[in-house]
Amino acid sequence: MTFEELSHYLRLGGATLAVILAASVLAIGVAVERWIALWNISANSRALTDAVGRNLLRGDVSAAKGTVDRADTPLADVYRVAFERLERSRTVTPGVEAAVERERAQLGLRLKRNLWILGTIGATTPFVGLFGTVAGIMRSFRELGLDVEAGGTGGTAAVMTGISEALVATAAGILVAVEAVILFNYFQSRIARLNVEMRLQIEEFMELLRERPSAPAHPEPGHASLAPAPLPAVTTAGAS
Repeated sequence: MTFEELSHYLRLGGATLAVILAASVLAIGVAVERWIALWNISANSRALTDAVGRNLLRGDVSAAKGTVDRADTPLADVYRVAFERLERSRTVTPGVEAAVERERAQLGLRLKRNLWILGTIGATTPFVGLFGTVAGIMRSFRELGLDVEAGGTGGTAAVMTGISEALVATAAGILVAVEAVILFNYFQSRIARLNVEMRLQIEEFMELLRERPSAPAHPEPGHASLAPAPLPAVTTAGAS
């Protein structure tokens, strides 16, 4: 198709084709935004869980918390909530587990952000294209009627040309819908896999948090040790 033919069809499509093309650009924009947001998130989450787990196995909660604070992955928000609640309760209570579960659910919602746009585009653009086609056919028949009233021969050639041009809107709507549905299903399956991976990592993290060994106690500076002091050696005087 040449550039002149493409420009011709764009002019024929009018407002309907403009809406469909705008929906296509929006779908591509959402896909790029989600691709960037989900880029390398699985590997970063696994690396964070491994690093935090090594610190918890040593009983070093402070080092584990520092690792979480420096991490740049959405899973760190879940671990951060667990450490914040742990500081108040000193142990893994049902309240800590409930807070972690709430944060995990919010994380799942953040991963799905803007996907509804792809679903909406995939469901509606075929109907938008069909509307444009019906409008184009109605216009063709109206022009045919006006031509007959003016004394023209009319004929089927003009009608068929108008109908074929009107079908461009339906074809464009279906094409954009296929694009949006493919992108929607891809991100849905990818996010579903990420949710399963993160759930398993969070469960592993909570197990290590519950079973962490106690950190060795270090006496604070300026305080006497509680261990008893050794008794002085007893010497016996020689017999006179």
